[in-house]
Amino acid sequence: MRAQATEFLRALRRHRESGPRTAGTGAGTATDLNGTSGRGPGRAAPSADDLDAARALRRAARRISGTLHTFQPLLDAGWAEEMRPELAWLSGTLALEHAYASRLERLLQALHRLSGSAAVPAPRPVGRAPAAVPAGVPAAVTRPASPDRGNLTVGAAKAGALLDRQLTLARTRAHSTALQALGSSRFHAVADKVALLASEVPLRVPGRPGRGGAPAVPVPAADSGAASCDLRPLAAAARDRLTDAVAALPLVAAGSPYNAQALVHGLSPDPAPHPQDAPWHQVRLLLRLHRYALEALAGADTGSAEDAADVRLLAAGEALDRHRDAAEAASAAAQAARTPRIAPATAYALGVLHADQRHEVEAARYAFQHSWRKEPIRLP
Repeated sequence: MRAQATEFLRALRRHRESGPRTAGTGAGTATDLNGTSGRGPGRAAPSADDLDAARALRRAARRISGTLHTFQPLLDAGWAEEMRPELAWLSGTLALEHAYASRLERLLQALHRLSGSAAVPAPRPVGRAPAAVPAGVPAAVTRPASPDRGNLTVGAAKAGALLDRQLTLARTRAHSTALQALGSSRFHAVADKVALLASEVPLRVPGRPGRGGAPAVPVPAADSGAASCDLRPLAAAARDRLTDAVAALPLVAAGSPYNAQALVHGLSPDPAPHPQDAPWHQVRLLLRLHRYALEALAGADTGSAEDAADVRLLAAGEALDRHRDAAEAASAAAQAARTPRIAPATAYALGVLHADQRHEVEAARYAFQHSWRKEPIRLP
């Protein structure tokens, strides 16, 4: 936890040092939390350090929150219950803008691939300045649309424009929310507590509960190694929760590359998330907590360094990340298709896009079950 707190403070310092950028026109623009400044003439391109600092800030907050979740019985209860929701709020707020930008890029790329039309808005890189195109080189090289893609090509351009408008608006709002969060007293309180965490961990002292009684005595960094805290039972509990959640998944259906039942929900009038996705999202969260627990064990020198480098867990986590991205992209396409008074060709293109992303969801589930059922592989 102290290492992650130190990483949090280091990323925060790097992000503050990058500071607001001043455009060539004289107007100041604040760099967003994903290292990308707002688009417009004269605005400076983001630097790689901005992007790395923002990612490190989100990652450190997420890891501290996950560690608190798993090892909360060893910590002062009042302090841990106060910190966890604040860190979850911070990491979630900072991740929204990047999520909307990545979702838009994913959907526009899928429209390009499905329609083969150059009329679809080109996906804009996330967190990078657009590359310069040499003179005389066409901006995009696309395959001519086949006759079978005729109907899709007609509505693809308007579908792409609709998605770009909706998700860009959502990203702008998320950007404003993130900037407000960074300047709020709530964030400064979290940063102050993380700064204290870098030097002392408030462990629970036997006979002195932190909730409703005297606060637990903080353990300085120099003395924390002497504290007798066995992390293995709590890490094993996190592993068992993950195993039980995976056992409840329909891996038999996921074992087939094509699951027609997953498309039943389709573009129904119900705006609720796909009913099959929630258990998979929960497994993704539990897998992340399990990996954080293994890293904590490795850092405590309890002989679990090999488990922390399990390639099987890394592959399963990547598959579940793709599952989450595809499911959210499909939901965005379905939401856009429910826009009133859109042309039938636009709705058709969005329907094809939704089905394509749901197939990506099934491919990710297949990849997860394929990697999960393999024997654990350790890195040398």
